[in-house]
Amino acid sequence: MSDALRTLFEADQNERIHHPEVGTPAYETLRTRDRERRKQVQTLINEGQVTTAQDYYHAALIFQHGDTIDEIWSAHQLALKSVELGNPAGKWLAAAALDRWHMYQGQAQKYGTQLVPDGVRYRLWDIDPSTTDEERAQWNVPSLAEMERRAIQLTSENKGKMPPMDQAPEWLKQAVKRWGEKG
Repeated sequence: MSDALRTLFEADQNERIHHPEVGTPAYETLRTRDRERRKQVQTLINEGQVTTAQDYYHAALIFQHGDTIDEIWSAHQLALKSVELGNPAGKWLAAAALDRWHMYQGQAQKYGTQLVPDGVRYRLWDIDPSTTDEERAQWNVPSLAEMERRAIQLTSENKGKMPPMDQAPEWLKQAVKRWGEKG
């Protein structure tokens, strides 16, 4: 296992214990550190230092916090490699990265792992209706009913406070507009 990668993973996770609010200077600083960690992980990958199932999982989770569809696709591929090498924890991460990859493109997610603010509450991002809860379970993803409960809980925990929508990514702004049009 790569000690350098483990250190980057731990830093990534520790920063999320007390996640700063979106739109604050602390949040922007976190995103800057996220970008730096992804660069360092890519260097480790290029140097052949990512070799174990746990290494691939750590790398995938760092890339899961990416800004671009290419970074999120890398997270998905790295998580799949982690699963291939025997890490069952990589299943959920592979599913979540695939869902985020679709979401960043304004498409329905396959598994239903992504919750987003819509300006009023947290909600499940649009979902491909052909995916079953049985298929979700194969990838260690909770049922849609459980994810709906988590959205309600997240809204409650945040006391209805939403991130500033004027700073939301374009894919989220377009979805909020679309959801509003549906009534």
